[in-house]
Amino acid sequence: MSDRGDPGDIPRWEDPPRRDPGREPSQDPARRYDREERPENEGRADPPFSEQEDILIGRPREDRSASERSNEERPPRSGGRGPRSRSGGRSRSSSGTGLYGSDTGSNIVRAGVAELVGTFILVFTGTAVAVAASLDQAIVGLSYDSLAIALAFGLVLVALVAALGHVSGAHLNPAVTIGLAATGKFPWNHVPVYVGAQVLGAILAAFATWITLGGPARAEASLAAPNLSPGVGIFQGFFVEMIITFILVFVVVSVATDERVPGGVAPVAVGFALAAAVFIGGPVTGGSVNPARALGPILVSFDRFDTALIYILAPIVGGVLAALLYDNFISEANAPE
Repeated sequence: MSDRGDPGDIPRWEDPPRRDPGREPSQDPARRYDREERPENEGRADPPFSEQEDILIGRPREDRSASERSNEERPPRSGGRGPRSRSGGRSRSSSGTGLYGSDTGSNIVRAGVAELVGTFILVFTGTAVAVAASLDQAIVGLSYDSLAIALAFGLVLVALVAALGHVSGAHLNPAVTIGLAATGKFPWNHVPVYVGAQVLGAILAAFATWITLGGPARAEASLAAPNLSPGVGIFQGFFVEMIITFILVFVVVSVATDERVPGGVAPVAVGFALAAAVFIGGPVTGGSVNPARALGPILVSFDRFDTALIYILAPIVGGVLAALLYDNFISEANAPE
């Protein structure tokens, strides 16, 4: 063996660094001096990952953009809109999470009362205007016309979604409730509470319309209970009620369950959708769009039972189809760049 040593002792770049077996890992000069070993940093929590990254690249926090700082300080988003999956859809849950950030899981009684009050206001406003228009009762010297009915329903729904959306989700319509339950966005065990509250609210609203406008409101106008126009058959009436409810529920599910939609859009979008539905269906079926809105006046006026089944089944079918279409297909689309 020469003075130059054995060739195998010459370190090569591809060889791992040699470590003295008698030396402790912390004494190894090849090991980085971690800051956990520094006495002055003992007991300190690790900084956020973004700050660690800035430390590594030498960029102070105050030099970062406002959007980066706001992203660190922004709290996690919560509410009634379910978390989106990797494929773009939302996870389905049978919890009590409702529309517009509402949570009915531990709040079902109060949510049910909110649905009762909201449906009462919705149906009372719409039927009172419809009865007044039917009886040619004047307001400020002029009588209502059919335009006022659609506007009354649409405008009051804007107000109700803004007022009650965060409490009960402001369904105010069995077709909305059942459509959401069919897609897993509302628990089935809460459906009877909501639907019962909605129907009771509509019945109380029909009584209120009767008291407000007097005997002719019930005897002559049937408290604005919906009915098929002359010459309209059962199939045509069913189709119209189904398609206009499809329009309403499609908009509701879109703006209230998709987290990509700005929250402030919901009341206006839903109210306008209801007004559009009443505009379309008014000349054909009266534009009920809502089984509770139809049942309340029908039961209190004790009239028009022959077509009641149309106004119960058609909106539910349209609402379920709209909810399924948006939830299972359209919601998976990415916004165009």
